[in-house]
Amino acid sequence: MYRICLVEDEKNLNNLIKSYLEREGYEVVQAFTGSEGYDLTSETFDLWILDIMLGDNFSGYDIIKKLRDKSEVPVIFTSARDQDLDKIIGLELGSDDYVTKPYSPKELVLRVNNILKRIHNSYTDKIKYMDYEIDMEKRIVTENDKELSLTTLEFDLLILFLENKNKSFSRGQILDSVWGKDYFGSDRVVDDLVRRLRRKMDKLNINTIYGYGYRLS
Repeated sequence: MYRICLVEDEKNLNNLIKSYLEREGYEVVQAFTGSEGYDLTSETFDLWILDIMLGDNFSGYDIIKKLRDKSEVPVIFTSARDQDLDKIIGLELGSDDYVTKPYSPKELVLRVNNILKRIHNSYTDKIKYMDYEIDMEKRIVTENDKELSLTTLEFDLLILFLENKNKSFSRGQILDSVWGKDYFGSDRVVDDLVRRLRRKMDKLNINTIYGYGYRLS
């Protein structure tokens, strides 16, 4: 699971973007001030979303300078100002993209997906597990060169487990990741989906955590 640091001082926008990113399966750490974001530069993230103007002693520029002292982690700048100078400065400091407010949360998520897909080859690599080979890009699963027929939800659940081996997921977490936070219904659909996946891929070592959820080991 990719980890994103979101630095945005507009609380409602910050929470909205976080919800959209989490629907895509990302882990999101929020910062609401420049100083909070600056303090988080000591942690490891796969991508940063930085507002330029943060209303305290630190700007997005200060944070990316600190980041570039130690890594080339991808950075997306956001700003209410649509000025060529801002974009030029951002690019010179090593940002990967620049989004002008107001923007669509879906557009921002698309840009995040594209950057991570480009930088992290695991998005398009083939994953091996036992006798199974999973093509992430084509969304195809084969067992000993024979293609298995998985539904969209079954494949999404499989990828959630494979990318987080040995991590325990509650039924609620699986619902949010596979069905989305807008799903309203019984979490027993998770049990049914796991049962179907086990039937089609009987070599998957999916452990049941009674009263909680599931884990792939």
